[in-house]
Amino acid sequence: MGKKRNKVSRHTGRLQAVTLCISTAMVLVLLGLVVFSTLTGRNLSSYVKENLVVTMMLEQDMSDNEAMTMCSHLKQQPYIKQVHFISKHEALTDATRQMGADPSEFTDGINPFPSSVELTLKSDYANNDSLKWISAQLKRYPKVSEINYQKDLVDAVNRNLAKIGIILLVIAALLTFVSFSLINNTVKLGIYARRFSIHTMKLVGASWSFIRGPFIRRAVLTGLLAALLAIAVLGGCMYALYRYEPEILNIVTWREMTITAVAVIAFGIIITAICASISVNRFLKMKAGELYKI
Repeated sequence: MGKKRNKVSRHTGRLQAVTLCISTAMVLVLLGLVVFSTLTGRNLSSYVKENLVVTMMLEQDMSDNEAMTMCSHLKQQPYIKQVHFISKHEALTDATRQMGADPSEFTDGINPFPSSVELTLKSDYANNDSLKWISAQLKRYPKVSEINYQKDLVDAVNRNLAKIGIILLVIAALLTFVSFSLINNTVKLGIYARRFSIHTMKLVGASWSFIRGPFIRRAVLTGLLAALLAIAVLGGCMYALYRYEPEILNIVTWREMTITAVAVIAFGIIITAICASISVNRFLKMKAGELYKI
């Protein structure tokens, strides 16, 4: 009879451990998504800003060699990310393809399109304040007739990205609090089943640190296993997203994925250890009669 009871007890203990591990892993997936979203938010902001184009319109008498020399100088500027030169011939070819007719036929064979230079700026300079003095500097180059960029679009992009950043921070704070509460409750349930064992060890003179030790070690191991399971789930989701949209690697790098994985492991170990310590201390402070009332 005693062997059967011990067997049932071990089976129940294993089931509780598996349930605790899976529950913690689900919460860590949530935390991992929060960390991942926060890290990629800046990359997304930079990606969007660095796709805003500033166009330098050149005068008709500017030769391609002069333009290429100017482009070489532009590439050395600290605010320039990429320079793309569009010759008069390329501009005419693009216009012909879009219109379905050669515009030079209506201008006595003269190419009506000037050459131009398309610039993308580094994200820190993609705002209207910076663009004002950048435009002033670009206009100092010889034979530059006009500088064009979409002021309203730049303002809208910066305004919306700021709102998204605030929303992500608020969501991250809320989900972190909720995640801690969920893990705390999950760990507490596992320790609750052994509250009488805790009290028995206290009665035979075991120190509180001695009693806490096995529970914290078990919680840390559970947190580590749950973190590895959560990383596997997040990795699978990331791979599926990559298969669906390979361009996602322009926003998500190995740095963000590595930091997310390390953060998930740290959260899994630290939170479960803290929660286990708090729960064990709570039962250690209780008297025998109180254990039956909870």
